[in-house]
Amino acid sequence: MADGLPKSYAFRREREQVWRDLERLVTKAEKQGIRALDVEEIYRLPTLYRATLSSLSVARGISLDRNLLVHLERLSGRAYLSVYGARGNFVDAVAGFLWRDFPAAVRASAWHLLGAGGVLLLGVLAGLFLTLDQPAWFYTFVPESLADGRSPTSTAAELRSALYPGFFRVDDTLYFFASYLFTHNATVGFFCFALGFALGVPTILLLLYNGAIIGAMAALYARHGLSWEFWAWASIHGTTEILAILLCAAAGMMLGAAIVLPGRDSRTDALWRQGRLAGRIVVGAVALFLVAGLLEGFARQMVTDSWGRAFIGSVMLLIWISYFGFAGRRAGDGAA
Repeated sequence: MADGLPKSYAFRREREQVWRDLERLVTKAEKQGIRALDVEEIYRLPTLYRATLSSLSVARGISLDRNLLVHLERLSGRAYLSVYGARGNFVDAVAGFLWRDFPAAVRASAWHLLGAGGVLLLGVLAGLFLTLDQPAWFYTFVPESLADGRSPTSTAAELRSALYPGFFRVDDTLYFFASYLFTHNATVGFFCFALGFALGVPTILLLLYNGAIIGAMAALYARHGLSWEFWAWASIHGTTEILAILLCAAAGMMLGAAIVLPGRDSRTDALWRQGRLAGRIVVGAVALFLVAGLLEGFARQMVTDSWGRAFIGSVMLLIWISYFGFAGRRAGDGAA
């Protein structure tokens, strides 16, 4: 007690203005850059940072309430980046994210990614076998906009013509098509991520449904002996597109797991920690959606040989496996 007040209240009252001043400067530096601070603010920043570190040390020593400790720890961490953080340019920041932060976040989410893949595979198998047994299931799983005129009543020639539409010139039509595909696929991915806040259940259902669409389409072609042609057609962009969707779904499942199973942390702290990783994954997945849109909009239309399509799809899969497995690792590291 001090002056009849709890020690935590007295401690905060004596030092809170310093913390507020530091938070104001740090927030300004984060939003506008360190160059936005004037000369006086730049001189004050390290002084306020050291005073806050001292407060944090005292708070730990006298066992003050956890909320105050968490606040000071986060503020000190943010201030550290403003005081000592590397001053890189935009290109360096993007390169660092793509080479180090993004693949490291994906490796950290390995179990969630495997879980998302398992759910999608379950949907594919359900759509495949149900449609093979009863073709009418195709109408249940595949919306008319995606069917593009294909149905169980289509002939083999009609289905084949959808896979091999002929040679395309690189013109504005393909650019528009690639842009549309990027927007559509990214929207599906973002839904998978955002719905993770609802305990991850809608994310799982969305994966099952999209898997069932793939399975039903595969069954449609399998019934006409065109399985190889279909999977080659799908692989040229699918190995990138499906991986991007799985990454977004894994990020959403991480959020759901943080709410349902926060462990020793509070749900807020678990969400904050997992949310940072999930955010990196989703931002990085945008790059994969862009690549998938280009492959689907250009390469799939211009490469009309099944072996060529399968080759491109296989190469892209190997590239992504190598990238996420090894990018950003230091020599001798076993982890990210």
